[in-house]
Amino acid sequence: MNAPVVIPSRRPYLIRAIYDWALDAGFTPYLLIAADQPGVTVPSTFVRDGRIALDISPMAVRGLDLQRDPIYFSARFGGSAHDIWVPSGAVLAIYARENGEGVMFGEPEAAPTQTPAGDAQDHGSDGRDPPPDAPRPSGRPKLRVVK
Repeated sequence: MNAPVVIPSRRPYLIRAIYDWALDAGFTPYLLIAADQPGVTVPSTFVRDGRIALDISPMAVRGLDLQRDPIYFSARFGGSAHDIWVPSGAVLAIYARENGEGVMFGEPEAAPTQTPAGDAQDHGSDGRDPPPDAPRPSGRPKLRVVK
């Protein structure tokens, strides 16, 4: 019996593309996150109406990983460092702060329930091992909540 074919989500690819475009154009890339989705780890103090907008520019974050899912990085909120975990399905939009251009995904996307044969790995409850010795921010990156 053949294993079911799982088509990967387009969302992670579009997130990476808009991020690269924003940086190349000299813009500040922001993610709009559905903070109430499973697997999302963000500081709840900064969540408004179940949403949080995060500056993901190189000056605002450390250890940004857009190549794997969930998206991982470290950022400072109110002076203290936080590890941020965001499944790509919880990203509602990625856009440039300066002009608002980007991609709006709309509703959160559920994670696929099936994986291709041989891809299943045990990484704990979050589905991924934390990066070893993730670098801690130096200086004061600027991260603001956009309302």
